[in-house]
Amino acid sequence: MSASQLDTRPKGFPWILVLCATIAFGILLALGTWQVQRMFWKEQLIAKIDQRIHAAPKALADIEAEFTATGAVDYMPVTVRGRFAYDNEQYFFTTFKGAAGYAVYTPLILNDERAILINRGFVPYEKQNPATRQAGQVEGEVTISGLARDPLLAKPSTHLPDNEPAKKLYYWKDWGMMMEKSGLSQEHDFVGFFVDADNAPNAGGLPVGGITILEQPNNHLQYAGTWFALAAVLLVVTVIFVLRQTRCPRKNQQQETT
Repeated sequence: MSASQLDTRPKGFPWILVLCATIAFGILLALGTWQVQRMFWKEQLIAKIDQRIHAAPKALADIEAEFTATGAVDYMPVTVRGRFAYDNEQYFFTTFKGAAGYAVYTPLILNDERAILINRGFVPYEKQNPATRQAGQVEGEVTISGLARDPLLAKPSTHLPDNEPAKKLYYWKDWGMMMEKSGLSQEHDFVGFFVDADNAPNAGGLPVGGITILEQPNNHLQYAGTWFALAAVLLVVTVIFVLRQTRCPRKNQQQETT
């Protein structure tokens, strides 16, 4: 038998290739399906946030009852009254309109002598020191309207730096640590969630309130399309390869014999 005859001998069915392609195809379909599910979940979340932020503000007691029942009060409008403990404010690293700085978290001592952490808004780096924005440190009782925000249960990403509570500086909103480091936890019970103040102007212009991020990115349809497209390409390529492997050699062999 010549070398040319050996080259045209029909090849066996590529079972290993087909098996690997089938597994990869299933994984791609699963990823696409997961993204579709994520898309529906995100759409529901966006609708829920939109519904909540346009609702009338509720009393703190009503929000607390909801938090006790469900543990979730994110974006619920609320109004609180009390006096700020400005000496106990802490800082969360953030950006606002392209500028880097801090969200100022200040304990508000409520009329029942409990406390709640209020995100009063954004200040640039050079205004972190309260002495540089004393006009905004209004004394006496104040009324704050804003959105309730759930505490985080854990650090949301390993890529975030660790908080530096000794410096009153935070990279993720650790409610328990912020409460403890406020210096008021021995004297006051704390409400178990935050409040982001609305955009009502503060005296002197700082902090700038109303910095809650309401837009939720929803790119899951594009991601799903990518995974499904890859699955389709894999299927087509695999079918073409299998057909060539199993048919072309036989055709060549028939031509050789004639």
